[in-house]
Amino acid sequence: MRKSSEIMGKKKYKKQLLNSLKSLGESEYLILKSMTNLMLQKELKENNITFKDGDTFSFKDNIFDYSEDKNVRRLAKLRRKMLKTMNKLVVKNKFKDKEIKFLS
Repeated sequence: MRKSSEIMGKKKYKKQLLNSLKSLGESEYLILKSMTNLMLQKELKENNITFKDGDTFSFKDNIFDYSEDKNVRRLAKLRRKMLKTMNKLVVKNKFKDKEIKFLS
């Protein structure tokens, strides 16, 4: 009986960790979206750069580190820490790809 409750406890713990990872993933996405919008609103306006419907804009992740806006750089630093923490959680807890497919 004791082993059964231990297994249930481990399953609940693992499920909670996965829920935490899911929340962190959603937060990371929102931070990325926010700092992209902040940077585009300020820097594109200052440099008189415009986009038309259907235009695309691609960039490397480290573009935020070179933003003139301190807030964007701070958000980029926070996001990097979040991604590093998420990766450590995945590695240390040996999650399988199918368990964390929501992160892709």
